[in-house]
Amino acid sequence: MSINGLRRIDDYRIEVPRDYKNGMRTNGIIFIDKKLEHKLEPKSVNQVANVASLPGIVGSSLAMPDIHTGYGFTIGGVAAFDLKEGIISPGGVGYDINCGVRLLRTDFKRDEIKTRIRDLIDGFYNNIPTGVGSKGKMRLTASEHKKVLRKGAKWVVEQGFGTSEDLDHTESNGCMEGADPELISNKAYERGKAQLGTLGSGNHFTEIQYVDEIFDEHTANSLGLFPGQITVMIHTGSRGFGHQVCTDSLEVMQRAAKKYHFDLPDRELACAPVDSPEAGEYLASMKSAANYAWANRQLIMHWVKETFMKTFNIGPSQAGMSLVYDVAHNMAKVEEHVINGEKRKLVVHRKGATRAFPPGHRELPDAFRITGQPVIIPGDMGRASYVLVGTDQGMKEAFGSTCHGAGRIMSRHQAIKKAKGRAIWREMEDKGIIVRATGRSTLAEEMPEAYKDVTNVVDVVHHAGLSRKVARLRPLGVIKG
Repeated sequence: MSINGLRRIDDYRIEVPRDYKNGMRTNGIIFIDKKLEHKLEPKSVNQVANVASLPGIVGSSLAMPDIHTGYGFTIGGVAAFDLKEGIISPGGVGYDINCGVRLLRTDFKRDEIKTRIRDLIDGFYNNIPTGVGSKGKMRLTASEHKKVLRKGAKWVVEQGFGTSEDLDHTESNGCMEGADPELISNKAYERGKAQLGTLGSGNHFTEIQYVDEIFDEHTANSLGLFPGQITVMIHTGSRGFGHQVCTDSLEVMQRAAKKYHFDLPDRELACAPVDSPEAGEYLASMKSAANYAWANRQLIMHWVKETFMKTFNIGPSQAGMSLVYDVAHNMAKVEEHVINGEKRKLVVHRKGATRAFPPGHRELPDAFRITGQPVIIPGDMGRASYVLVGTDQGMKEAFGSTCHGAGRIMSRHQAIKKAKGRAIWREMEDKGIIVRATGRSTLAEEMPEAYKDVTNVVDVVHHAGLSRKVARLRPLGVIKG
């Protein structure tokens, strides 16, 4: 073990014992195998321990195999809190509220469009506003902006950009009830009014892929996936709007932590009691940002479909494009879980972790009652992504949660330094992957070596039983901010 004080439980779990650090109320569990263990950062382990010290925590402080250091909570962190004695912390959600992934299936096969990938990627790049400060095609009035925050993807569908079936294939139907636009600051509104329908920067992307391998044919068929099939993955969140909501909320929470006399191991864990006015206002603001993110991905999906139809001069039915699922990464949700044989409502924080509910769960739409919730796990732009489904084991052990991606192993600065003198776009093309980005630094920051191999990460959650592999997707072309 490279970090003193940790204890390996089995091939896929490490315990952060309760005596690892003073003040811990429970233990920590990190889902990780020996292949990834050496990549564990001491600071991220310390963050798992810090979360274990928060009031009202239920069960263990958890971290997924894509774990790396974040603000407050580690990225990959999951923690649940009692509704009476527990807390809510913006650090357990993050700045990019409802950063998430949306996967579209098509009827196209790889061999049918392999000569048109560059045309499609150029079309995406021209049709989907991308990069820092990018502005969308929609200009929201103040009234429309508030409707987006209340209705999420439903508002976009009402404007003609999608169907009700899209909502059935989106976590929470693309809308969290209880959002309150009146709590949002003018600065957040200003940052968000021109960014709806934009991809943003950093690790956000729109990617053309093909189904490379099927692990569970029956479930893949249920999800509409088959070998050689073309799919499109969209990864983005609530943009500058969500970032500002988090910034505004942290100021309130830092005052609240003092008001409620919390002795916190890290000021980044600023929080308030679940039943406090401050926590209630944060949740209502967070839901507003979450709804903005779902509306954002719904619009981008429309531009993707539009690009396919224009490139091939076909209608919607000929493309056979439909939404497999849309999952959220950064969220706090009140959910019902069984603890020591008793059903309890808890507020579950997932920071860089994905909800993965099992077959039969009452929150799942009919389409996924038998398969379990689809889980969409993106990798880096040079290797692979995965489709999984939720399991009963994951529900019992991790509050119905799994990993959310590959997880960084280099900071952006380190990646840029390592990429100096290299043409990352050409390296990608040598692998048969067409890449477009707004700047050279973006490709350097996002080069494959900056991330863990997503296959290793997904193998951990699969073998640990948190979610189950269905299909692997390989990239053919990608646009990044």
